[in-house]
Amino acid sequence: MRRIFGRRLCAPVSSLWLSRTYRVDYSLTSASVSTMSPPKSTSKRPAPDNRSISPPPLKRKAQTAISKSAVANFFTPASQKPKEPTVWSERSPDDKPPATLLVAKYPSTTTDEKSDTKRRKIAAFDLDSTLIATSSGKKHADDPADWKWWHNSVPARVRQLYHDDGYQVVIFTNQGGLTLHPDPKAKAPTKLTKNRVANFKTKCNAVLGQLGIPITLYAATGKDIFRKPRSGMWEELKKDYNLPEEEIDRENSIFVGDAGGRTAELKGQAKDFSCSDRNLASNIGIKYLTPEEYFLGEQPRDFKREFDLDHFPLLEEAETAGSPKFAKKHEKEVVLFVGPPGAGKSTFFWKELKPLGYERVNQDLLKSKDKCLKAAAEWLKEGESVVIDNTNADPDTRAQWIDLAKKHKVPIRCVWFKTPLHLCEHNSAVRALNKSLNPEDRQLLPQLAFNGFKSRFKEPKDKEGFDEIVDLEFKFKGSKEEYAIWGKYWV
Repeated sequence: MRRIFGRRLCAPVSSLWLSRTYRVDYSLTSASVSTMSPPKSTSKRPAPDNRSISPPPLKRKAQTAISKSAVANFFTPASQKPKEPTVWSERSPDDKPPATLLVAKYPSTTTDEKSDTKRRKIAAFDLDSTLIATSSGKKHADDPADWKWWHNSVPARVRQLYHDDGYQVVIFTNQGGLTLHPDPKAKAPTKLTKNRVANFKTKCNAVLGQLGIPITLYAATGKDIFRKPRSGMWEELKKDYNLPEEEIDRENSIFVGDAGGRTAELKGQAKDFSCSDRNLASNIGIKYLTPEEYFLGEQPRDFKREFDLDHFPLLEEAETAGSPKFAKKHEKEVVLFVGPPGAGKSTFFWKELKPLGYERVNQDLLKSKDKCLKAAAEWLKEGESVVIDNTNADPDTRAQWIDLAKKHKVPIRCVWFKTPLHLCEHNSAVRALNKSLNPEDRQLLPQLAFNGFKSRFKEPKDKEGFDEIVDLEFKFKGSKEEYAIWGKYWV
């Protein structure tokens, strides 16, 4: 028997046990393990005994971006934290989700000494390229800190409007790149969409905070009633500030924005991307100014609207009464409409052809060309005249209807609606956004619908097989109440 560390063992100690004992007690005393062979080491070769020994170098203290106040704020109960000066909210068209209007009120509680006095003069501004610009020079900001004042005179001039001139100051901005409530099926990542909204809020918090006056910002993120030049944001302002229509001082109210439809008169000048700001001011009935005119005192530049309502006035009853009506020339026939979406085809059918006994075939309702052909054939078999109320842009599409008329041995006439595309876009928006002018509940058409028609369209010709081609120029026909809606800028 051997005595190992003061213990008697009756059996030989295994090498495994010795190995473990060596590792555990080697640091205690070298004498205790003098009879044991240490295991082979895989560590680096030990340094010679004469190497100088010095303490390890001191590590540099890590720098931190977290301030003491930030740490204290983290542990401060929510009830004791100061309130955010800007209050954000969301609104929906007709109070139906999803929300598309983002509203920021600064400050959250107004401490103006004149708050009891209702401000009837409105000074409204666009945001981008009017109050602010990107500090990077890029068209769109990369991060919430990428902004600067459009001109160094902007903040003082805006504050003067509120403090000295008695204006209520607001901001109307289109922000089509933001989505408040993304579609779960959308391709864009939800996180990216949320980051854009958060970055926009951060930027606006800074802008409103630096202005430092009671102000409300309205940001339209959808293509609905809130988007300029439509006046939905103006209607929200009237409700927020309890301003009835008759109490607003329109003569002295202004809207300042960069989208004025300006043309490039001189070399180096850029034309405006749209006329939406000027058209919004026209819809509201207040004075319009560009940033250069308002902040820098420059003279107005020439501008041009692609669609000008001055060319489409409300016709007098005598003019509409004398206009030619569509005449039915055959007991049974096919009338084929040709024209872009929004050209007024369906309105023309209901007002002119339905009273004459024509039956209507429309692909928006029947959903497919085959169903339309089948429905038209059934009407003709029953002895009825038929109107094909579709766009029918190209000869190949029209040929199917010409063949159908030949098969049933009836004449076919073409009615060509020569309505400009920009006017069609206007009509589509009026129809979709006004229930009183939308009996069939049509939706707002995308730009693709108009571009698609334009790419396929071929002018109809007699040689295709038509008995007659009737050209129609667009003229608004309706009541004064209907024109009050139609006769505003919607696109």
